Amino acid sequence: MEQYLVILTIIGVGILGMAWMPSFTAKTKISYSIVYLLIGMLLYSIFDFLPAPNPRKHGEFTLHLTELVLIVSLMCTGLKIDQKFSFRTWIIPFRLITITMFLCIAAVVIIGIYYFKMPLSTSILLAAVLAPTDPVLATDVQVGDPNEQDRDNAKFSLTAEAGFNDGMAFPFVWLAIALAMTSGGDTSFLVTWALKHVFYQIIVGILCGFLLGKLLGYILFTLAEKYENFVTQDGFVSVAATLVVYGATEITHGYGFIAVFVAAITLRAYKRDHKYYNRLHAFSDQIERILVAIMLILFGGSLVRGIMNSLTWPMAAFGIVFIFVIRPLSGLIGLIGTKLKIQEKLVISFYGIRGMGSIYYLAFAFGTTFFKDQDALWSIIAFIVLISIVIHGITAGFTFRKLEQVLPEDNEIIAR
Repeated sequence: MEQYLVILTIIGVGILGMAWMPSFTAKTKISYSIVYLLIGMLLYSIFDFLPAPNPRKHGEFTLHLTELVLIVSLMCTGLKIDQKFSFRTWIIPFRLITITMFLCIAAVVIIGIYYFKMPLSTSILLAAVLAPTDPVLATDVQVGDPNEQDRDNAKFSLTAEAGFNDGMAFPFVWLAIALAMTSGGDTSFLVTWALKHVFYQIIVGILCGFLLGKLLGYILFTLAEKYENFVTQDGFVSVAATLVVYGATEITHGYGFIAVFVAAITLRAYKRDHKYYNRLHAFSDQIERILVAIMLILFGGSLVRGIMNSLTWPMAAFGIVFIFVIRPLSGLIGLIGTKLKIQEKLVISFYGIRGMGSIYYLAFAFGTTFFKDQDALWSIIAFIVLISIVIHGITAGFTFRKLEQVLPEDNEIIAR
């Protein structure tokens, strides 16, 4: 009972501290992710009775906790984007979730096969889980609250990228799973993979997100204007909508991550200047920060409890190369031909933050079928997430402040 009460107290203090983290970040320009990571490491170093945060032993818990924080974060991300959606004005994010992501995946697959001597399935899985920019830990490089009219190209691009590519990486995870479950040189599964996991699930995710987003907008705004009984100012509607959209889409075997983000930007566009969006976003943001506080404490604990025990120097070298070379170079190539200034291209390319999405995909794949080198993959992913939290968390505030100083005040979101 005493241990249980200590755990409750730690969770309470951790969540309470999150109330002051935005002001801490604004003042120090250091991400609160670093603070909670250190808190987790400290707590698990002092209290040996805390439950071991081992994703190998608690795969299902890891899967569902990261899943929950991701979908809440995706709704929160979509609700704060002021930029109207069009293929022309969103061309930069689309380049990032296609050209840049594909280049990252190709580079990691090659390294996995020839550098680590991994099977093709494991190499593709490693590439897929490292592909998405994380919406959870990337709040420091994203746009602000709704209706702020943020015209920062870098923040808008990274926000939209983080919203889309968590779902867009899923087909590659399924490709790795299909390869791991296939024996010999049989390639017949590729047709099923392409039809189901690429075309069907993406299209269903987009359609469900759009239709449910429109329905939510109709209920919250159109019906509320006609009938007083439909009027609400409750912020928790955003979390309810998140669960409804995600659950309904997954039931129809679409990609729920894509659906939640599409629903969020569709809902956001329904009555763009309405102040209710601020309340919806604020509640989602609060729930997200509560979940992030717990996740980061657990991740910090996993670092001192052995998640990186299988890490080798070659793995560490790869992690550093991925953060400092592969993602930035892929980003710069993907942005060739755009009208972005070189400073914007460099910032967008470098701040592809990795985090909870990578942990979710790895837990999902390992829970679906068997992969070789599981301990090695957990060690690599944990190391890369750690590097991303520290490096991006320390430098983001300073970098974006400098970027604002060198760009004109009337900077517009560019189309190309």
